[in-house]
Amino acid sequence: MAASLGLAACGSDSSTGGSRTLTWYINPDVGNADPTKGGQAQLAKECSDASGGKYRIKIQLLPNSASDQRTQLLRRLAAGDTSMDLMSIDPVYVAEFAQAGYLAPVPADLDQQFREDRVKSSIEASTWKGKLVAVPFWSNTQLLWYRKSAAQKAGLTMGPAVTWDQLIGAAKKTGSDIGVQASLYEGYVVWINALVAGAGGKIVENPGASGEDTKLGLDSAAGKDAARIISTIAAAGLGGPSMGSNEETESLNLFQSKQANYLVNWPYTYSALTGDKKDVSATLYPRTVADKPSAPPYGGIQIGIGNKSKNPAVAYQAAACVTDAKHQAEYMAASGNPASRKAAYQDPAVLKAFPNGIAATIQKSLDLATPRPQSQYYGDISTGLQQKFSPPSSVTTQTPQSAQKFILDVLKGDALL
Repeated sequence: MAASLGLAACGSDSSTGGSRTLTWYINPDVGNADPTKGGQAQLAKECSDASGGKYRIKIQLLPNSASDQRTQLLRRLAAGDTSMDLMSIDPVYVAEFAQAGYLAPVPADLDQQFREDRVKSSIEASTWKGKLVAVPFWSNTQLLWYRKSAAQKAGLTMGPAVTWDQLIGAAKKTGSDIGVQASLYEGYVVWINALVAGAGGKIVENPGASGEDTKLGLDSAAGKDAARIISTIAAAGLGGPSMGSNEETESLNLFQSKQANYLVNWPYTYSALTGDKKDVSATLYPRTVADKPSAPPYGGIQIGIGNKSKNPAVAYQAAACVTDAKHQAEYMAASGNPASRKAAYQDPAVLKAFPNGIAATIQKSLDLATPRPQSQYYGDISTGLQQKFSPPSSVTTQTPQSAQKFILDVLKGDALL
């Protein structure tokens, strides 16, 4: 914190002829070895140049993990840091920031612009209590990646109706693993939430309620369906030799090495794979239960403007530039992070980066995607889920009930994380 206090005074820079200096706190772009070049840094430069001297965007890199990003941003916001002009925020923390009053209101004249041509899930993730409180930037979703030859050998018909149980059966039949994320971190909650939502349930039933009035839906048939799938994969050893410590990189490595022929992971998977990709394809996220459509995970980044920024109006203009149609397509093609704007999925560069119908599958998945629980207490809810569902080998059909009780006790102040 002491090393970063000098940034708090950023607001204007007379050396640029009176233009405003905006600080944009960015999360690291996946696969970008130099965060000062390409990705969000490139967008900052292009929008600065296009502003005609109105503003200049400086970037400040946040930590790698979403939890650490949240901690740093919250500390600065709570201290009234005036350098919080633009922030790349994980969508699960938008509600928390908005509820605390840390986000500057979206200007009325830009509200419609920030909504138009956006996938449905990106609007939902940017909204709190009926109002748009952040700007949809890039929108992530997990797909089911697979090797066509392995699915054919197992007699498995891949498509939007494929279920987790069918994947488990196919993996057992051919001696393959399934790449999942089940380490003690946020990515595990992504999986848990998708399984619960895919069975028609909700982890939080009344978003926005106070801690003591919060109602959870974990102790339900949907919660038990989710626990059964996790338990089955763990007990059969189908999650790889270290399922309980697997994050995105480890599960991707299982797929790359062909130890796993099935993988749930984000779209950057395709560009990250090396070698011949002719046998690799993707479809929608697996169904939790056969008679209900799947609920693909939603991720990505929303752009928030700090409530103590000295230049909120200009910062929102910069956010409009960063998220315009041209820059959305450019960023998706270059970084592999999917756009929130639908038009980007028809851009030639995007179609080249995600060939063979993968771009269309990503867009369809985003329209179906389900955000993780929207709650001002999400940090506590997420941590409670991680603790009670870890390690995955310990999960039983009773885990959802114990997790629900524990989380509610935490929210009421009767238990500590």
